[in-house]
Amino acid sequence: MNTHVRMGDSRPAPTRRGFLIAAAGTGVTLGFTTGAFGALGLPGPAGQPLVEPTLWYGLDKTGHVTVHIIRAEMGQHVGTALARIVAEELEVDWDKVSIDHVDSAAKWGLMVTGGSWSVWQSFPQLSQAGAAGRMALIEEGAKLIGVDPASCTARSGVVHSGAKSIAYGDIVAKGNLARNYTPDQLAKMPIKPAAQRRLIGHDIQALDIPSKTNGEARYGLDAHIPGMVFARPKIPPTRNDSKVTAVDDSAAKSVPGYLGYKVLDDPSGTVPGWVMVLGETFPAAYAASEKVNVTWSSGAAAQVSEADLQARAAQLIADPKSGSLVVEDPGVDAAFASAAKHIEATYTTASALHFQMEPINALAFEKDGVFEIHSGNQWQSLILPTLAKALGRPEDKIVLRTYLLGGGFGRRLNGDYMVPAALTAQALGKPVKMVCTRADDVRFDSFRSPSVQTLRMAFGPGGKVTAMDHAASAGWPTEVMAPFFMPKGENGVPYDPFAISGANHWYSTGAQRVRAISNDLANRSFRPGWLRSVGPGWTNWAVESFMDEAAHAAGVDPLAFRLALLDGAGRNAGGPPSAVGGAKRQAAVLAAVAKKAGWGAKQPADTGLGIATTFGQERDMPTWTACVAKVHVDRKTGAVKVQKLTLVTDAGTIVHPNGALAQVEGAALWGMSLAVCEGTAFAKGQVADTNLDTYTPLRMADVPELDISFIPSSEPPVGLGEPATTVVGPAIGNAIFAAVGARVRHLPIRPEAVLAALKG
Repeated sequence: MNTHVRMGDSRPAPTRRGFLIAAAGTGVTLGFTTGAFGALGLPGPAGQPLVEPTLWYGLDKTGHVTVHIIRAEMGQHVGTALARIVAEELEVDWDKVSIDHVDSAAKWGLMVTGGSWSVWQSFPQLSQAGAAGRMALIEEGAKLIGVDPASCTARSGVVHSGAKSIAYGDIVAKGNLARNYTPDQLAKMPIKPAAQRRLIGHDIQALDIPSKTNGEARYGLDAHIPGMVFARPKIPPTRNDSKVTAVDDSAAKSVPGYLGYKVLDDPSGTVPGWVMVLGETFPAAYAASEKVNVTWSSGAAAQVSEADLQARAAQLIADPKSGSLVVEDPGVDAAFASAAKHIEATYTTASALHFQMEPINALAFEKDGVFEIHSGNQWQSLILPTLAKALGRPEDKIVLRTYLLGGGFGRRLNGDYMVPAALTAQALGKPVKMVCTRADDVRFDSFRSPSVQTLRMAFGPGGKVTAMDHAASAGWPTEVMAPFFMPKGENGVPYDPFAISGANHWYSTGAQRVRAISNDLANRSFRPGWLRSVGPGWTNWAVESFMDEAAHAAGVDPLAFRLALLDGAGRNAGGPPSAVGGAKRQAAVLAAVAKKAGWGAKQPADTGLGIATTFGQERDMPTWTACVAKVHVDRKTGAVKVQKLTLVTDAGTIVHPNGALAQVEGAALWGMSLAVCEGTAFAKGQVADTNLDTYTPLRMADVPELDISFIPSSEPPVGLGEPATTVVGPAIGNAIFAAVGARVRHLPIRPEAVLAALKG
């Protein structure tokens, strides 16, 4: 590692709370206080938990419960949702509950927050844990008050038996709560019937709202330790194959507080070609970095364009032997050969960026032989092995301290930004806090790959659908970052499940084929990433646009066409634990949204309704979702005005109603933004747009009327963070066709594409 550094003490960093308190006063005076690092600023327990009936929570002598949260908090109130599950079964009042976002440790198992998995995966586990605690407290409480446990009930943190009772806190203080439950015993724990729930499904205050509004909440950017230095990176021209050939920092030496630079040598290969510019403060590091000139040599990616990526995808799709057969029914080719009619269409999507509000950052240092990294992260279990390789030490000598995320959306599933901070801190022997600017963040983004998809459908006698063939190609984030998550297709070829989910739909379309194809050029040229809804954000764009095209080709109303195919036959019947009802439940949300939106009613000139339905993410955790979009199209300019989005969702049991509504609202607007606003282009090793002046997400003034509802259900809860993202885009595209007869097949939908479709 090349080193040119002048060391000095850093200045204390302001806490957000200190800033907000000062800002609330008169004038423009800003007050700053020095805060300790490591705390999230979320509600804490009344006392140190004395008893932990399971790994997931503890109780103290006041009866206060602290629930341990392994999921990342990024605005979705996940701690509140998970704590509700425990508190419901444990039978404690909400004002006796707090949450603790834990640091990385092997005991927690897989630590990941993505894919809309958190509540779905945790519900059975935490329900059983809460029920186990309730049973243990009843048993021990019965001993203390001298009654038969069978005569006892628990409610609001108290065990009752007739006139006798004892509070949980007293049981903790006086009893012996040592209990061990086997996995089989936990699985058999009696869980409340839905009708008896007092917390799940009811409106209560989210636990993290006070700290987020009073300034106490701690984000990665708030992390601070005395003596740390700041670093801003010089991002190389390409992600994977740039090498530093020269550094000139002569102009930077005039910047007050400049401490030098470091050329990183990364054994993990995460940040090749990185140069870290150091300063006593971030302003010093930033100013100096603008004056440090770095020369790189770069590989082939520096010549790759978006058009090259799309051309490669199309080339791969054209080869029938390429890719993995995710679904391969007998008779697909025969059905097309004998078809009375068939249709084919190709759909594309552009590169799409995350642009979370908090740019990536990390604070790293060694303490007592353990390397600590303070940052917000969505997948601790994924980045720990990479950090171990980069630092040359075992994983158990690295700990990730948990902070709130100022937006994640899949970007922080990839914790690559921790590596440069850790390497720099290791080399300096001092704490280093790396902070990226917005443009740095974007240039290092693991963005959503552009995609190409070709779909075909065969019709037999009477217009019956006899076969469907779907081939999809894009860069695969899981192949690049987590290949151990990749199953094998019917032909034995592994595939990225998160890049093809959605294509294996619930429609009965006769013989079906789904082929997932990795775009090798994309994988080499940048690091494809998971972006909110991942593959279904573009696979469902193709499926639901194509269903509309197929309906029109068959001369059938798009709603009726879909309902006929959602018959729940064969593998589309669904089943436990999370897909009970299968396609019939998807048909129910589709019918409900059509009724709410007034499907079939006459619309004003150049205004149309478009319909789409998806199951959100994956077949084993379907969130049945349907949307009707109402749009107006200006025939002269091609401009599309989305006037209203009506959505109906069946997500099983709704644990946190306010959070569920916010999730669907946010996901729907994100889907709309990706449909008509967001998109960039890859060019010469980098994305073309690096800030929000040219990359233009949906603005508040363009937010349409939203009508969102949920189907009441006592089925197990599934995911809500992403499904609405997958359904809005195709609903808008279909509405454009209904309004003016223009069929668009590329996201984002630009006015010029609408005009071209009108002419074509």
